[in-house]
Amino acid sequence: MNGANEKISGGVGLAVRGLCKSFDGQEVLKGIDFTVQPGEIFVIMGPSGSGKSVLLKHLIGLEEPDAGEILINGEPITTPEIAAKYRMALVFQSGALLNSLTVGENVGLYLAEHRLKSPAEIEKIVSEKLTDVGLKNVMDKMPSELSGGMKKRVAIARALVIEPQLILYDEPTSELDPVSSVVIGNEILDLQRRIGVTSLVVSHDRDLAFGVADRIAVIAEGRILTIGTPDEVKNFNDPLVQSFLHADFKREK
Repeated sequence: MNGANEKISGGVGLAVRGLCKSFDGQEVLKGIDFTVQPGEIFVIMGPSGSGKSVLLKHLIGLEEPDAGEILINGEPITTPEIAAKYRMALVFQSGALLNSLTVGENVGLYLAEHRLKSPAEIEKIVSEKLTDVGLKNVMDKMPSELSGGMKKRVAIARALVIEPQLILYDEPTSELDPVSSVVIGNEILDLQRRIGVTSLVVSHDRDLAFGVADRIAVIAEGRILTIGTPDEVKNFNDPLVQSFLHADFKREK
């Protein structure tokens, strides 16, 4: 997460060009290409083992590509100085809350650790962000007192503290019941409407993808199979895409 001193000025554009990555001679990413427009909700979906997690690690700087580049607003993210120009936040799959801290302390941790605001200012900001995600009265609770859906919303509030221009979501509805999943999807949509943040969602949740996405990229075996609007993806005539979209139990009668 970067910088928290400037006010948000809308979302940023993201581009991935020719991204390749191998581990022990096995290709995991095979020339990934896509562009996310400022303020867009872009969903990358695909089955387990398709390369989604490795791609996300590249986007947040945990992996270096063998080839290709990642650009934000047309600038390649090759140095900490360039990356620091933009405010990016990650909502972890698990929520990644610290169980020893209260909800408020978790949300305000980045500001407190970097001494970016006074304690009074941090408390005000944390209260505002928790209210934004519908959790007005949980600041003093411990993470263990929250449901799975509430923990995910706290993680989103923590991301909002830095006024992000780009939010990356890692499987935001994993381990949630259908009602909680809808709540998280609505939060993603609401953030786009209110602050114009660019959102990249990595998920295998088909309902979430088709419910929130402006565009969807389907990835399988380290390649992007198709990119389009939800309707375009649903109607894309490719066996791998269709088998993923329509995978279901078949019970013999």
